[in-house]
Amino acid sequence: MTIQDANPSINSLLAIMARLRDRESGCPWDVEQTFETIAPYTIEEAYEVADAIDRRDYADLRDELGDLLLQVVFHARMAEEAGHFAFDDVVAAICDKMIRRHPHVFAEARVESIAEQTVSWEALKAAERAANGGSDASALAGISRGLPEWQRALKLQKKAARVGFDWHDVNPVFDKLHEEIDEVRAEFAGGADPERLTDEIGDVLFVCANLARHAKVDVSQALRHANAKFERRFRRMETLAAEAGETLSGKSLDEQDALWARVKREERGGD
Repeated sequence: MTIQDANPSINSLLAIMARLRDRESGCPWDVEQTFETIAPYTIEEAYEVADAIDRRDYADLRDELGDLLLQVVFHARMAEEAGHFAFDDVVAAICDKMIRRHPHVFAEARVESIAEQTVSWEALKAAERAANGGSDASALAGISRGLPEWQRALKLQKKAARVGFDWHDVNPVFDKLHEEIDEVRAEFAGGADPERLTDEIGDVLFVCANLARHAKVDVSQALRHANAKFERRFRRMETLAAEAGETLSGKSLDEQDALWARVKREERGGD
């Protein structure tokens, strides 16, 4: 096997990474990297995979999945160099985990629904934690602190819901959201103490995540859509201002709001 195989495989990628990390003839940038410096790129590549899926750009998805796979290979190579584990160990571990956590597929266990399978999955994870010396018996055990906080909020809510700590419909969530927004208003009216505002706005965001969960809406996807919509409309505002020989910064807020309303009408086919 050579790096330039006619039919590249995972072994080709492993060989490329080994060459890049070679202390004598590799790439200086790759050689200098550590787990800590590469971790942000790993997170970024995962988000770019999600973005390609959101845009239904499957050619881009292919490329982004390759970038994400490279991150796994990069971490595994650094671990092998340090004597911790190798890429094959990563593969073996995930294969073992998938078989162990799906006894209804690979063994004789039976589940009758997705909900029942989810309960079984959590029980198996709890057993694994206990076998590894974990002593946290809380229903909230096992939620990584390395997750984005919005995602951790959802996981906390879902785990609490599994033991019955949840509203049965969305209406109380709306009530709670109004309550938390009123508390933020009260903090502003009382002088806007930064620490109190952080606490109260955090409560609003936590309830918003709960609202999305009840609506079965992906929080990350919803925010990506909102960001894309804002960017698209703002850039159109800039274009309209430029077409009139002006700049957006040279307009008053009322004039900018009028442009924003025009852009919205255009998108709705009303202009």
